Amino acid sequence: MDLNPIKDAFDRVAKKQKLSSSKAQEVIDQIMQEIEKAVETIQSEHSGAEFDYKSVLGELNKKLREISPLSQLEGTQKELNIALSKYPKQLEKSFNTDISKAYRNIEFDTHTVNQIIAGHFYRLGLFDIGDCFISEAKEQESTVAMRSLFLEMYLIVEAMKQRNLEPALQWVAAHSDKLNESGSDLQLKLHRLQFVEILQNGSRSEALTYARTHFALFASNHLGEIQKLMGCLLWAGKLDRSPYAELLSPTNWNLVADELARQFCNLLGQSYESPLSVTIAAGFQGLPPLLKFMTVMAGKKQEWQTMKQLPVPVELDREFQFHSIFVCPVSKEQSTDDNPPMLMSCGHVLCKQSINKMSKNSSKTFKCPYCPSDIDATQCKQLHF
Repeated sequence: MDLNPIKDAFDRVAKKQKLSSSKAQEVIDQIMQEIEKAVETIQSEHSGAEFDYKSVLGELNKKLREISPLSQLEGTQKELNIALSKYPKQLEKSFNTDISKAYRNIEFDTHTVNQIIAGHFYRLGLFDIGDCFISEAKEQESTVAMRSLFLEMYLIVEAMKQRNLEPALQWVAAHSDKLNESGSDLQLKLHRLQFVEILQNGSRSEALTYARTHFALFASNHLGEIQKLMGCLLWAGKLDRSPYAELLSPTNWNLVADELARQFCNLLGQSYESPLSVTIAAGFQGLPPLLKFMTVMAGKKQEWQTMKQLPVPVELDREFQFHSIFVCPVSKEQSTDDNPPMLMSCGHVLCKQSINKMSKNSSKTFKCPYCPSDIDATQCKQLHF
């Protein structure tokens, strides 16, 4: 959704409000100055009962009429009211309160949805809420394993927040083979945090012993990193004033904790991002074109309910694209299960429907639209990404 029009409308209202407030304050200051002058005149020229108060008040009245506060405020206030009246209209235009128009009655696996919702709570460490949801959804038996695994991850990450690396080091040691297969250097990063923590506490000999015990395993692939850590030994107890001060940044702990959670989910066969969060975020992006389509097709609700493919293109950011998408260069349509991409003998690819149309349902050969090759439709093979 493009929020720029809303932001622009808000900025206009804020600008007009600031201008109106400034003008009102300016007029008030002018009025106060005239009143203060009149008071000073009365106080300085007062000479008993013979003093003419009416002349001073008359002069004050004349000055206030010249200032004309209402007419000065009228223009800026009118502009503010116009901007304020347009802002709600912009909000109504940008935010459709009734999103049910894009809803479709489709069958889905309730058990899978319950698993996704419960997993979302467990990922966030909201185990009481997850347990309550699972209890009400009657899914206890199928979520016991998932809960225990996410609880283990949560406890490890929470321990890291308290600068306790023992649970994390035990976990990476138990899964070192799988982590090495995936090319992860998480184990080295954890040992580096522990080494720096020991060194910052001022124990050079203990840090050296720790390095000799744990860094030898990584010397072949991470020699430069280890040499840098050895240089830190010269700054025991004062690492914050050394060339290696960046090693003390709390960001390092946060990054390693995030990577541990990512690797943990990876070994579980789970995505690092919550499927529920990803689904809602993708739906948020895809909703506006669907709502616009339903507004245009208001009289064809039944047709919308029976469609097997989306009737309009829905553009999503790259983070929501999890598989390859092929668009036929001839028909300009995306491939589907019924219209898959087909590899021709020349190496070029078209969708099946385009090939059938050009070959008259395989009754004759045709020229490839990208090269002079003659194509026999019966020799085309379905391409799997």
